Amino acid sequence: MKLAFSTLGVPGLPIPEVLRLAVAHGYHGVELRAHPEEPVHPGLGPAERASLATLFQSAGVEPLSVAGYVRVAEPGPDEPVLAGLRELTDLAADLGAGRVRVFPGGGERPEEEADAAAVRRLAAAAPYAEDRKVRLLLETHDSHPTGHDVARVLNAAGHVDGLGAIWDLMHPWLGGEEPTDTFAALASHLDCVQVKDIASAEDTRPLPLGAGVLPLGECLELLSRGGWDGWLCWEYEKRWHPEAAELPELLGPGRRHLMRLLSDAA
Repeated sequence: MKLAFSTLGVPGLPIPEVLRLAVAHGYHGVELRAHPEEPVHPGLGPAERASLATLFQSAGVEPLSVAGYVRVAEPGPDEPVLAGLRELTDLAADLGAGRVRVFPGGGERPEEEADAAAVRRLAAAAPYAEDRKVRLLLETHDSHPTGHDVARVLNAAGHVDGLGAIWDLMHPWLGGEEPTDTFAALASHLDCVQVKDIASAEDTRPLPLGAGVLPLGECLELLSRGGWDGWLCWEYEKRWHPEAAELPELLGPGRRHLMRLLSDAA
């Protein structure tokens, strides 16, 4: 498995410094939070995109994914959602990233209604993503927190080359889904696993890996035994918790912790 971290943990940090941290601490890739307050976002012009792609290539670090904020199950017309997906797909392709993170975002809509919107939009957007060699990854999050929720949508949407899943370890756990059930539901779709740690279900502030309650070891053992060999991305949500410890000082210990767990799981 290859290791990455998200720029959500180092909000606003210039990309050259992000790449320096990745190289210094042995991470293979970086997930790029795509937002106007960050160095990477859909408003970048062609020259800026080309420059960023060159920086990644020169550093030998992969731009793992573009973490966007499109919500595929949200109420409203389809076209603004589809336009957002195309916009993020183009950004990912221009940077050399093969993935775009999307949220469900169904809110309080009935499950059937939210699922139908997500399926319809993902199925419509997938061919464009496939043409640009990008996968749209639906994350276990908000209205669809469990593996079964996300799998239900992806099974109906099809397009396995253009669509996939992100297993954010926290949300299925908060939803009461056992890791074995999450993995079983997502296995055929699983592209990336977001690792993290928190103090409790009531206190979700980010902690160093291994310092909290999330079943990280159990999850990595499941992945290893299941023959899964994808990306592990540390999503340290510093952006939402400014009081949390700084990520750069945790990257080295975090990588060593993951490597120990992977060794134990082998």
